[in-house]
Amino acid sequence: MSSSTYKTPVWVVTPNCSGKDLHNMLRDAASLLQKNEVVAFPTETVYGLGGSALSNEAIEKIYAAKGRPSDNPLIVHIASSDQLGGIVDFVSPLSDQLMKAFWPGPLTVILPAKNTLSCRVTAGLRTVAVRMPSHPVARALIHASGLPIAAPSANMSGRPSPTTAQHVFTDLNGRISGIVDGGAVEGIGLESTVIECGDIYNNNNNDHHNHKNLVTILRPGGVTKEMLESVVGLGNVVYDPYIDSSSFTSSSSSSSSSSSSSSSSSSSS
Repeated sequence: MSSSTYKTPVWVVTPNCSGKDLHNMLRDAASLLQKNEVVAFPTETVYGLGGSALSNEAIEKIYAAKGRPSDNPLIVHIASSDQLGGIVDFVSPLSDQLMKAFWPGPLTVILPAKNTLSCRVTAGLRTVAVRMPSHPVARALIHASGLPIAAPSANMSGRPSPTTAQHVFTDLNGRISGIVDGGAVEGIGLESTVIECGDIYNNNNNDHHNHKNLVTILRPGGVTKEMLESVVGLGNVVYDPYIDSSSFTSSSSSSSSSSSSSSSSSSSS
């Protein structure tokens, strides 16, 4: 797609309209996602650049549009918990507890991946980062597409995470197939918190994973350590030693990776 010959279309939608009307507004964008094209859309954190998490072609287009290396895993966005069965092997009890507490919302959970996902989404890892956004446009678009949607932040690599459709258009006009304009996001570009629960490694003898009641924060974000501890108990949430726990407002597109070989890239959620 040449930016010199193509102007990216923008669809303005009303987030608070009825479900049927919103679905109709998103029909063209959802159709593009089904054709393995990439579309930017709002979440409650930042604007994301979405493509089918099942398609290598779509994921390659995401990386090409952003101008970034394709060796980082991506966060997969879902509209309902019913979609989990198609992309993960199982949901551990601790993961389930936290998802029920904070989904839909800015919490990304590392789970064992099914091989139905594009290998480009997981970057060859056995795990996948998953979240359910709370923004009505994001969830309606995912539902309309019928797909799990991989979505890093909708910006060129190295640029600030976008909080408006105009930010996306300035960065990616001519490089992507469409932009869903749902207005400015509610937050300030603070991305989702990425966590890994120790009980997803039931059969792992590595000491790092033997703490089944421990929740590790791989990337700080919209759900704080204190909020997580309010659910799982004081002392049961730790920061990954490889991240700077003070970096709560980073807008970098780089990923945080744990020593457990689970990692997730910065995304729209």
